[in-house]
Amino acid sequence: MTVLMTGFPGFLGSALLPGILDRTDGAAICLVQKKFAADAERRVAELRAAHPSLEGRIQLVEGDITRAGLGVGAGVLDEVTEAWHLAAVYDLSVTRDVGVRVNVDGTRNVLDALELCPGLTRLHYFSTCYVSGRYAGPFGEDDLEVGAPFNNYYEETKHLAEAEVRSRMSAGMPATIYRPSIVVGDSRTGETQKFDGPYFIMQWLLRQPRRAILPVAGDPTMTRVNVVPRNFVVDAVNYLSRQSTSQGKTYQLADPRPLTVEELIDVIGWATGREVIKVPVPRKVAKAALARVPRLYRLMRIPAEDVDYFVHPTSYLTEHCRADLAGSGIEPPAFPSYVHRLVSFMRSHPEVSSAAMF
Repeated sequence: MTVLMTGFPGFLGSALLPGILDRTDGAAICLVQKKFAADAERRVAELRAAHPSLEGRIQLVEGDITRAGLGVGAGVLDEVTEAWHLAAVYDLSVTRDVGVRVNVDGTRNVLDALELCPGLTRLHYFSTCYVSGRYAGPFGEDDLEVGAPFNNYYEETKHLAEAEVRSRMSAGMPATIYRPSIVVGDSRTGETQKFDGPYFIMQWLLRQPRRAILPVAGDPTMTRVNVVPRNFVVDAVNYLSRQSTSQGKTYQLADPRPLTVEELIDVIGWATGREVIKVPVPRKVAKAALARVPRLYRLMRIPAEDVDYFVHPTSYLTEHCRADLAGSGIEPPAFPSYVHRLVSFMRSHPEVSSAAMF
């Protein structure tokens, strides 16, 4: 088996690769942009040190999903039998042209390249729960076209990219789609590559005295925030991807019992040692202030785009995921059980940023 992976050395791809190669004697071709070559080399060295069986089995190939043929030489992908497409712009503030070029055109280029691989047995594609847009209600794993507006161009372009994958699946391409919700660090160690989402709240609270003020949009007792740790996503995908029954399915890797915004804030307050005073603010006012008042953003360091996810009207159904994980022991741990590890890792790793990799 020869595996093609895009999105290496990113957050999830790096964690998934050992498990992918563990079930085969084959090798992996990791498509890497030139600017990430040094990071990729370091990550391969780390993986080899932790997993000696990977020695000589990871080939880094310079390429670019935004180019036809992925920017690789003729014949490089001929032996690919399994593909993992994770490369995307994971940035809520991405412009539409960049989002389309990377997320939509890039996915189309990957699909076109895979059409030329005669031995392809499966594409594993990473989407996001937020292809739902601002759908007011429960969003199922088979849902996509629900006519809801999008919070940002990241959501829109991931929606369009998933539509491309589903079109190829309808035409016969064997594939599985995974939709994580908001992914945070490892629930056992707190480790992460990027501080965003709930981390912005943690950082803001830690910059304040014990009694901390937090502006809160909408009704925090009604809206829920769906958060899962990286290790749940990795373990679930490693398990599901091994099952023949997962072909053709879409899985929402989400918490079936997410906390309300109020509960989430209270738990983060406990983990950061802060008594949080919640100040109600209308959503549009909060977003406008963060986007247009430079001093406020420099003070809070919370992107305006993140406000939408604390007044997000969609709930995510996980029937396929829970049914096919039944008996495996794999399920998302409750956020309160590991949030203190996220905070501890964040406090001890100030070098980690919130920057997207693209």
